[in-house]
Amino acid sequence: MSFTSTLYLCPILDLLLARIPNELQPEIRLGLQEALVNAAKHGNKLDPSKSIVVKFSVTQDGYSWVISDQGKGFSSQCNCPDHSPETLPPDESENGRGFCLLHEIFDQVHWDQQKTQLKLWKQVKKSKRQLLPSS
Repeated sequence: MSFTSTLYLCPILDLLLARIPNELQPEIRLGLQEALVNAAKHGNKLDPSKSIVVKFSVTQDGYSWVISDQGKGFSSQCNCPDHSPETLPPDESENGRGFCLLHEIFDQVHWDQQKTQLKLWKQVKKSKRQLLPSS
């Protein structure tokens, strides 16, 4: 899926969540919205001539998204898994909480070297019934 840089993301999020179980949708919607806002606002600087590309795949083990923008990337390091709530920017802060939010929601968060492509992975939790061998 490809779309121009915009903050009007509801229809895009609806499409990206169509194959996600209902119980996971609110959390994943929040994470994907954060990632797409970052790509549009910080990556592409809301330039409507630039695009965001999202590749989505479903496997037996989970869901993955690859989000690419046409920006220049960024240089800050994200040490979010090491952050405690006391070291996060305040709730009313406009920047700085998004990376940590992504690490809370997704099981894997990875940027390419240029920091213009983000890979997100959400593992499917298998129930005990699925893990038991059939007789």
